[in-house]
Amino acid sequence: MAKVLCVLYDDPTDGYPTSYARDDLPVIDHYPGGQTTPTPEAVDFTPGHLLGSVSGELGLRAYLEGAGHTLVVTSDKDGEGSVFDRELVDADIVISQPFWPAYLTPERIAAAKNLKLAVTAGIGSDHVDLDAAISHGVTVAEVTYCNSISVAEHVVMMTLSLVRNYLPSHQVVLDGGWNIADCVARSYDLEGMHVGTVAAGRIGLAVLRRLAPFDVKLHYTDRYRLSEDVERELGLTWHESAEDMVPHCDVVTINAPLHPETEGLFGDKLLAQMKRGAYLINTARAKIVDRDAVDRALRSGQLAGYAGDVWFPQPAPADHPWRTMPHHGMTPHISGSSLSAQARYAAGTREILEAFFAGRPIRDEYLIVDGGALAGTGAHSYSVNK
Repeated sequence: MAKVLCVLYDDPTDGYPTSYARDDLPVIDHYPGGQTTPTPEAVDFTPGHLLGSVSGELGLRAYLEGAGHTLVVTSDKDGEGSVFDRELVDADIVISQPFWPAYLTPERIAAAKNLKLAVTAGIGSDHVDLDAAISHGVTVAEVTYCNSISVAEHVVMMTLSLVRNYLPSHQVVLDGGWNIADCVARSYDLEGMHVGTVAAGRIGLAVLRRLAPFDVKLHYTDRYRLSEDVERELGLTWHESAEDMVPHCDVVTINAPLHPETEGLFGDKLLAQMKRGAYLINTARAKIVDRDAVDRALRSGQLAGYAGDVWFPQPAPADHPWRTMPHHGMTPHISGSSLSAQARYAAGTREILEAFFAGRPIRDEYLIVDGGALAGTGAHSYSVNK
């Protein structure tokens, strides 16, 4: 029997919900391109309920305990003597989220002598040291595509919010004011702007498709060039690198995984190559940009706005400069944790566990590390230190 250690974010401040704003979710059984949504043998939760917090337990308790396994759920993941560290010592499986990552460092992986499987309930397994997972024979899996469209919608929302100066204008209403000039002095139309994405995988391509109807000029850079048909359909301009692309763009959105090639990519040098007054959107990973360089670019006017929902570390400390820098639209890490997405990543987590316990292969598109090497989606998306 296995010990499953699950690290989830805290419940709402006023308690776990007893009712919800909507009664149901749209039924989605496949993603763009044809990949099916998660197909577990069963689920023990109601789609649309809050599953990603501690009390939601990803809907796993009845299933795991019914099969004789032990489930430990906590939000206490950081600091000396955390519940995560205490329980990790003899855990067989760790489940964590990008939104509330339990960082599986080389030291933690070495200390977890029983660890066989690390599951990301969501997308993005960079909180797991992949080199250490490879060397210790730990399988790493995530629920690929489960919240890609959720994140793409968030990118579009943040782009429009920055360009149209929505958040400060809304604050004028909350403050009882009505000065139109204050609201529109930084408000522009997105129409006609040049928008580029760093990476055009599932999320990046979904962003491009959603922005095309706004009559913008679309650009992208990616290690894998899209097909001529897709480029022609969306009117895309491909660039060999971010350095080549950003000087052309009014809006740049980052949709790349974090790995050695992307860490620190947007520092002072690259930000200086962007058009003055450009907007930068980052729902990928915070460490792809230089924290303080972004702050400086906003204060100098090099950037007109920065928005995203990824921070480092997570949760971000109260004195994190991104909380107080000007012209930002930051949120907690929520883009991929809508109630709609939670139903999919909870179901996908169970699907992975069912396969693991039954000795069946985990879906190739869910695999990041397996058999001591990058595998599946991981081999396509990540690189490791040699």
